[in-house]
Amino acid sequence: MSNAESQYLALYEANLIPLRVCLAGFTWGLHDYFVTIEDEIHHIWPQKSSIAKSMFLWIRYYTLALLLFDVVQIHVFTLPGVTSDNVCVAMDSIIRVVSAISLWSVEIVMQLRVYALYNCSKRVAILNCILFLGSIAGFMFILVHNAQRRRAVIADAIALPLPGCPSIHTGIEWAQWVPATIYEGILFGYALYKTIQTNAAELRRGGRISLRSLLLRDNLFYFFAVACILVFNNLMVVGVTHIPWFSYGPFHAAVGILTTRMMLNVHKAANKTAFMSRFEGEVPGTRTNPPFPKSGTSGTSWNVAQNSLLTSSA
Repeated sequence: MSNAESQYLALYEANLIPLRVCLAGFTWGLHDYFVTIEDEIHHIWPQKSSIAKSMFLWIRYYTLALLLFDVVQIHVFTLPGVTSDNVCVAMDSIIRVVSAISLWSVEIVMQLRVYALYNCSKRVAILNCILFLGSIAGFMFILVHNAQRRRAVIADAIALPLPGCPSIHTGIEWAQWVPATIYEGILFGYALYKTIQTNAAELRRGGRISLRSLLLRDNLFYFFAVACILVFNNLMVVGVTHIPWFSYGPFHAAVGILTTRMMLNVHKAANKTAFMSRFEGEVPGTRTNPPFPKSGTSGTSWNVAQNSLLTSSA
């Protein structure tokens, strides 16, 4: 087998991988949707119109639409006569922009959470806004730079009988998501600092970790996971992981699922807290004594058990 033939086979196999993996990403997104739709109906739909509700619904259904777009686009492009150098160059940029819209929506939610964690500090909000706009500017600069060179990169492969546009990554394409990755790391640092600060203060006072602190700690997982997804994406393009490129489908699904579950968990915990607060107000004595104290034990606050109940599902 000649070198040209081996390169063609390798490129053909690289094009087949996204065809299969995007279906897995779409299936994952649909599965999570049906698993959590009951929570959405119960905790999100009854709420009055608000930024939180609108952002949840936007991220939830934009993710599903994006996953469907991934499947349709990549399979339509396998049909003979659909692809061309102009189409492939344009679609390469379009895919990155629609992916960025998903990520920017998630980062707006994270900014709002950091803003709330720091007691609505205007300084934190302004700094995060500047950094966010800077990450968008960096993304757009790299996008334009790569788009101008994309035609030359795929010129030799576009005429080959491949299933879709050539899966070729060269130049500084690996840097496309670096600005967003850096910004995610900054947001994670904000959340990590506030969580350590809050927990340390409560432990010094000899108290239990509050519901708010546990929610902060749990949210660190989501912040960190999104940052790891972006880092892994960058490493795949560079080729460090030696894992073939398998399209944006799994990344779209992971980012959308992580964010919607994070928001659902907070809404569930908030609703339970409100319910227990109303219940305590209706039942006399619940704040000072447990409902059935054992003999020989002093009455302790029922709030300890209550907090354990709240955090177990948050």
